[in-house]
Amino acid sequence: MSKIELPKSLKVETVGRVAVLRLSRAEKRNALTDEMVNGLSLFFRHVSSDIGAVVLCGEGPTFCAGLDLSEALATATFHDAVRHSQMWHRGFQDIQFGSVPVVSVLHGAVVGGGLELAAATHIRVAEASAYYGLPEGQRGLFLGGGGSVRLPRLIGTQRVMDMMLTGRTMSAEEGHAIGISQYLTGAGEGLAKGIEIANKIATNAPVSNFAILHALPRNGEGDVTAGYLTESLMAGSAQTTPEAKERLAAFLTKQAAKVARP
Repeated sequence: MSKIELPKSLKVETVGRVAVLRLSRAEKRNALTDEMVNGLSLFFRHVSSDIGAVVLCGEGPTFCAGLDLSEALATATFHDAVRHSQMWHRGFQDIQFGSVPVVSVLHGAVVGGGLELAAATHIRVAEASAYYGLPEGQRGLFLGGGGSVRLPRLIGTQRVMDMMLTGRTMSAEEGHAIGISQYLTGAGEGLAKGIEIANKIATNAPVSNFAILHALPRNGEGDVTAGYLTESLMAGSAQTTPEAKERLAAFLTKQAAKVARP
C-alpha cells in the first residue's frame, strides 16, 4: 500500500492483493466522524496498483452505528449542513466509483450512515448478527450520505420509506432476502468469506473490474442509447488488452476453468 496518513479510527492491513480496512472506533460503535469519512475518501483515492480489492469491516460488536450525532448537533447553519452532506457524498462516491471493488463485511448494527456506507460498497457479506435500520426520521434528520439515492435502487423506495417513517429494523435474514447482502454467513465467519471473495475479485483483469464498477451501474440507471455506446466502448477497451488476449487463449486451449453449475 502507498503511504498515506489515516486517522487512528481507521486501520489497514494487506493480505496478498487484498487490503483489509477496518473502522476502528469500537468504543463509539464505529460511529462515523468527519475525520473518518475524509479518511475513507483519502484511502480509496490512493489505493496502490498492487491492490486488487478491498474488504471493509468494523472492529468490535458493530459494523457501524451511523453518523456521530454529536457532530450533527454541532452543525451551526443550513449551509454548513448542506456542505457536510456533500462531503459525505464525495467520500462514499470515492468508494463506489473508485479504482478497486470493495467487499463490506456486516455484523451487529448497520444503521443510518452505516447502512449508507455499506450501500456504497459493491459486495456485502452479512453475518447472522447484522441488523439494519434508518432511524433518521426519529432523530429529526434525513439521509445525508447518499442513502436516499442508493438504498431505493437497492431495496425499493417503499421499504426505505417504511424503515424511515416507522423506525423498523430488519434482521440479517430479512435484509438478505430483499437484497441488502449478497452473502449470508454464521457468526464470526464474515471476514474470512469477505477475504475469500475479494481474493477472487482481485484475479480479474483490472480493465474488466473498472468497467463493472463504473459502466454497469450508470448503464442500469441512465439513458438507454448512451448506455449502449458506453457498453461498446468498455467492451472494446477490455477485449483488446494483452491480458484479455492471454485469458481468452487460455480458455480456448482448455487451460482455464469453465463456468460451473453452483
